[in-house]
Amino acid sequence: MAGRGKAIGAAAAKKSSLRSSKAGLQFPVARIARFLKADKYVERVDAGVAVYLAAVLEYLTVEVLELAGNTARDNKKTRIVPRHIQLAVRNDEELSKPLGTITIANGGVMPNIHNLLLPKKSGSSKSAPADDE
Repeated sequence: MAGRGKAIGAAAAKKSSLRSSKAGLQFPVARIARFLKADKYVERVDAGVAVYLAAVLEYLTVEVLELAGNTARDNKKTRIVPRHIQLAVRNDEELSKPLGTITIANGGVMPNIHNLLLPKKSGSSKSAPADDE
């Protein structure tokens, strides 16, 4: 029965490996490459483009989730909600630049009280000493 089927040793030696695992990423490199090709952003897509884009997207996601997790912990919550993402993005200087114009659904607004609405300090008024001549 030679020639029928695959050898047992050959099947175990050759395993398929994903591009994401080769690059050490969690984001799907093949899916990003497929989206780039299907949406006709460019005519031709190099193999490294999808890996680089997946790495950038994964880094941004990790950064936002880390800041949102810190915000959730500060608010004594165990679950990240859109409000925590909103507060994290708006309080971070580097993330607020590219994400400054977006609207996060159910994110709320940044807490801000205008200076005119704050109560005036009564102890800060200084009276000038009277001159005796």
